[in-house]
Amino acid sequence: MEQGRPHPAVPHPRTGAPAREPLADGAAARGEHVHGERPHGERVNGEHRHAFGAGAPSAGLARRMPTRYSVRGQVLDALRKALVGGDLIPGEVYSGPALAERFGVSATPVREAMQQLVAEGAVEAVPNRGFRVTSRSARDLAELAEVRALLEVPVLLRLARTLPAARWRELLPLAERAEAVARGGDRAAYAEADRAFHRALLGLADNRQLVTVADELHRRAQWPAPGDWARRTDDLVADAAEHAALLDALAARDLPAVETLVRGHYTGAAE
Repeated sequence: MEQGRPHPAVPHPRTGAPAREPLADGAAARGEHVHGERPHGERVNGEHRHAFGAGAPSAGLARRMPTRYSVRGQVLDALRKALVGGDLIPGEVYSGPALAERFGVSATPVREAMQQLVAEGAVEAVPNRGFRVTSRSARDLAELAEVRALLEVPVLLRLARTLPAARWRELLPLAERAEAVARGGDRAAYAEADRAFHRALLGLADNRQLVTVADELHRRAQWPAPGDWARRTDDLVADAAEHAALLDALAARDLPAVETLVRGHYTGAAE
């Protein structure tokens, strides 16, 4: 990316904030359709060409980052949010250079972040074109829900038998925070608040490996299936309300209710 060259400003269709025009890469030059080559929301030949760019860190922010690894971390975090929020659409291909231009960084941290997402199963590399967002079926999500329940239900039942009610009430502000975010309708922001609640919940088991593994499974469960990235605000609010109900059941040591709520919560998130 050439430094110091001005970029034409293109307003984002939702926020109104200016976004830079991405550079065309080799795939675009060959006439292949790769997302990110045109401003967000532009229509070409009657088709809506969706380009990622909302929420990307500015070039100034990128220049202030002290190391390549911190840049990669920023890009990886933004890409994960874009997966959850629907800015990266399952089945579509996105070019690394175009995404790099959107972030105002070199292609290297974008490629490194994308390779991490390849390892996590979120995207797959497409030779000479970029990365395709993985399409996942309802069965994939149901299997993730089952694995999460197998891992977490026994732990929560054990904790429900031993911890005093006051410990569960300490988590109520996180449940309320998640519900407030859900009412705002921002799926990516809700995903962060949701995971924060569940990390704190399992953190009471005092097992760091458990929290790490469970959080990774939770992250994967939040990636939407095709057509699911426009999840309604009512669905988010209903999901968030289950957090407070679970805390009540845990505080009351109502073990059947705990198990029912946890399994239903994970299954509902997968639907």
